[in-house]
Amino acid sequence: MEIKVLGPLEARENGISITPSASKPRQLLAMLALQVGNVVTVPTLIEELWGMAPPRSALTTLQTYVLQVRRKIDAAIQSDQPDAAKAVLVTRYGGYMLDVAQENVDVRSFERLASAGRRAMEVGDLKSASRLLRSALDVWRGPVLVDVQIGSCLAMEVTRLHEAKLCVVESRIEADIRLGRHQSLLSELSMLTAQHPMHENLCGQYMLSLYRSGRQWQALEIYQSLRDTLINELGLEPSDRLRRLQRAILNTDPALDSHISDSDLQRQLAG
Repeated sequence: MEIKVLGPLEARENGISITPSASKPRQLLAMLALQVGNVVTVPTLIEELWGMAPPRSALTTLQTYVLQVRRKIDAAIQSDQPDAAKAVLVTRYGGYMLDVAQENVDVRSFERLASAGRRAMEVGDLKSASRLLRSALDVWRGPVLVDVQIGSCLAMEVTRLHEAKLCVVESRIEADIRLGRHQSLLSELSMLTAQHPMHENLCGQYMLSLYRSGRQWQALEIYQSLRDTLINELGLEPSDRLRRLQRAILNTDPALDSHISDSDLQRQLAG
């Protein structure tokens, strides 16, 4: 079985879609898909489907939804074995589990590629890091479970995955900056800083890319825009590291032209 949650929910067995069309069975499948290989407890599933005030029939209705998903799996498997779907959507003590190969789940592919990319960064293999992190991001097809009703439990997973994606974006951009690809990053960073106007790491990457592209004045404008936003929204000044970067840009510090890691650059600027 193939399962995709990084975008619209997709589940296929032998190339046949087994994605339920009804809202709550889709929710159920999404919960199990995000925990492939792990048991999701009945109370957790009930909370996701009905919140903190489930109907008296919640357990029976949940069992009905499980049966509906299993029927779709059975139809796609086309096996001579009775109840073959029970080996895929497995009943375990206290809950249910999807027993699917990890490599067939897009979340696991994303996490595997992201980890490989970070390891490449750690050993200084920037080209491999950029390629692997880009491949991790290419797994995404849109917002997580964009076509699934989201309850409280799924909401936490959706938030976690979007945060994980943003961290991978930051790492990939750092690799590309260190590879001297700053000009090609400008449009992407412009969009990202507009979407995340108080995100200091992205702002710093945008400032550095602008500076290295010969747009010192615009880099300083980006800093001022972030500072204004932080003061107006939170009553805070930018961090020390961002203020050091702003001073270095003002002074055209030669360290800014070194293709070194962000942490090494900060150490040089702190001097």
